[in-house]
Amino acid sequence: MLLQPGDKLVMIGDSVTDAGRARPIAEGLFNPYGSGYPNFVYSMLTALYPEYMLHIVNVGSSGNNVTNLEERWQTDVLDLNPDWVSIMIGVNDVWRQFDLQNMPKTWVMPDLYRKTLKSLIERTKPNVKGIFLLTPIYWELNENDAMNARVREYAQICREVAEETGAIFVDVQKNVDSVLNRIKHSCYFSWDRVHPNNPGHYVIARSLLDAMGVEYSRS
Repeated sequence: MLLQPGDKLVMIGDSVTDAGRARPIAEGLFNPYGSGYPNFVYSMLTALYPEYMLHIVNVGSSGNNVTNLEERWQTDVLDLNPDWVSIMIGVNDVWRQFDLQNMPKTWVMPDLYRKTLKSLIERTKPNVKGIFLLTPIYWELNENDAMNARVREYAQICREVAEETGAIFVDVQKNVDSVLNRIKHSCYFSWDRVHPNNPGHYVIARSLLDAMGVEYSRS
């Protein structure tokens, strides 16, 4: 497994990461991680590697896009001195282009998304052991759905940025597609095709844990 004893992982993103986490920093006692994939990641890592004493932190924030991450990056990532960082951002960057079509100043277009994401990773990489870059996801297979196509465009940008910066690319959308291909409708995993239920969050968590090289049969 990539994480080593005593390592600290900071997980940052939007509402999918937030999932009702504790404020100001989700760490420590009394189930602070929220109901989403960070809680599954914390639980699985702790159960499978209890002797590692890993320090997991969730600083996801609902409504964020990549420029919001940039605004709080110093306090919510760098000042926390992580060994590892996971980033999952992009669906709001896309969504505002559809639900706020009359407010183009709220949009984060592909060039800005790429530039900002790459800058954050390059700024952070010298100070950490590694960065996991998770694709934004959309629980939809219809290729003619405009927002679906746009989210996948931003996921491809993630892949390219990971290749350019040496971040660890986590193709969550690929695993989401695999699940969706076996059911009748996406609402089984996400009521609005953006916010997953518990099984949907497990798909995300498993994607990240796989990228870490977690041994699920470990005893």
